[in-house]
Amino acid sequence: MSVLLSIVMPAYNEQDCIELVVSNWMALLDKHFQPQGETRLIVVNDGSKDKTGPLLDALKPRFPRLMVVHQPNGGHGKAVVNGYQKAVELDSEYVFQTDSDDQFEPEDLLKLWARREGSDFILGYRQVRHDATFRLFVTKVLQASLFTIYGTFISDSNIPFRLIKGDFLANLLAQLPQPVPFAPNIFLAVMARKSGQKLLDIPITHKERLTGEVSIQKMKLLKVCWQSFKELFRFRLELNGKIRAIRQNQRVVKQSV
Repeated sequence: MSVLLSIVMPAYNEQDCIELVVSNWMALLDKHFQPQGETRLIVVNDGSKDKTGPLLDALKPRFPRLMVVHQPNGGHGKAVVNGYQKAVELDSEYVFQTDSDDQFEPEDLLKLWARREGSDFILGYRQVRHDATFRLFVTKVLQASLFTIYGTFISDSNIPFRLIKGDFLANLLAQLPQPVPFAPNIFLAVMARKSGQKLLDIPITHKERLTGEVSIQKMKLLKVCWQSFKELFRFRLELNGKIRAIRQNQRVVKQSV
């Protein structure tokens, strides 16, 4: 049985809010999507050191459409890709990705859903972003880097609030460089834009983080940003071939429909 919509959500040390976050997103699915078709919430526990894993397992009897995937700690990027792959295996018509830190409003997904016919890859955009000044600075550097390396401007390329057509996501994942980059969502956004998708950049609400703590801060953040920059710079040599493959695969998909 195919799935209309799968929500992919990585989680790491979110014991203080994970039950609330899961409950809120499941309520959204029940209210707005379940009457239309099958849905899933796929939470990937990235080797949490607190009670996040046991709490997720305890929630499964309450929410039969909740899928919990446990993996050794490998970072946010690997957790996201693992969740994406699970969603593709479920033959999900649409895949939505968000985070588990309770900084987004579930109802904002409806803004992206209403525009799904306009693009196979839709991004939200944090107009007002409640993050530390240092992280906001890094985002500006990332915007400039993407423009310098690829000649493209993406407002919020790494935002964990994105709606992707399932077959297009499978296509993108097949072209994702290996090993999985630190921030795979950036690479997916670049490939989507370069292959001709309009990302739409729909304004959404971003809330202050009230529980837990940001796992990557200051000097460590600078280090991983430099790592991401090097990965993006190397990828520019492969990009044209990747885009040709994506476009060819999409033509095959459309012809088979």
